[in-house]
Amino acid sequence: MPGLLPRTLAAGPAAALTTAALTTAALTTTALTTAALTTAALAATVLAAGSVPFAAAPARASDAPVCVSARHPVLAKRLGRRITAALAGRTGTESVAVYDRERGVRCGVLAGRHYDSASVVKTAILAALLREAATAHRPLTASEDALATRMITRSDNRAASALWRSVGPGRLDRFLRKAGMAHTALDPAGHWGLTRTTAADQITLLRRLTEHNALLTDDARAYELGLMHRVIASQRWGATAGTPAGITWHVKNGWLPRHGKEWRVHSVGAFTGRGEHYLIAVLTQGAPTMAYGVETIERVARAVHGDLAPGSRAAIPGGVPDGVPETSDGSVPPGA
Repeated sequence: MPGLLPRTLAAGPAAALTTAALTTAALTTTALTTAALTTAALAATVLAAGSVPFAAAPARASDAPVCVSARHPVLAKRLGRRITAALAGRTGTESVAVYDRERGVRCGVLAGRHYDSASVVKTAILAALLREAATAHRPLTASEDALATRMITRSDNRAASALWRSVGPGRLDRFLRKAGMAHTALDPAGHWGLTRTTAADQITLLRRLTEHNALLTDDARAYELGLMHRVIASQRWGATAGTPAGITWHVKNGWLPRHGKEWRVHSVGAFTGRGEHYLIAVLTQGAPTMAYGVETIERVARAVHGDLAPGSRAAIPGGVPDGVPETSDGSVPPGA
């Protein structure tokens, strides 16, 4: 839309951003589970590395999630317990990643596990387009703006396919590498909805969208976040559930049954304002229905919002609105 279209997307330095490497000795799963490494020591190591220990999350969703914070260890421990409780007894597999910039809290449950992305990959498609436009020192065309708006706010698949072809898998893959999304891989057959991704990589992309960086200009970031805040009402479920009043939400969801069963239901969101800045990514697989997957995600979201903004009135109740059919988001062609 004209009000959101950046007038210029001129790129800053072209130096690629990569997530700081986690040292093997400090942050392997073994190190996380040994008594010799206390939660405080782990938090200090993680924060010093400037990365999130998501890949070292527990091997099973039933295990306690890894939540660390050098400045708020009690909060981190409590949040970990609440996420564990939210996932208790749920059918399927769930991965969770949470990052709170203001408090230095990082949490992960199976955050390095791979999932078919479904429609959440659309945020990466748009980010890659914005990067390419900035590199060429040009604004988005009117057509690109219209397609991007439909792709994000309505999850329009024709628009996504058009922008996928425009960006091209080669440039999109280069963007993923520059963004530090080392565990996200495009589908060899070319189905963008079957891009394989992780909750940890989704947090990495959300950080590129919410923090000043050399990969995406401030105008580009504001443009994409603006679209994520304009998602239509029937698609505002998931990570937004329980969002406190006064917090601005930005969300993108995906919902995909494979071969008529085992729903993949995902939600990624950024939450800013009132002094807050935190990110949530929940990816799920094996839910018997879409509604069940949404409920799982929203149990986690409410736990996170409730701990990071206690006592606040929830501005978004959550849930899929009545009358919305349980049909695929269409990110993968039938039979693929």
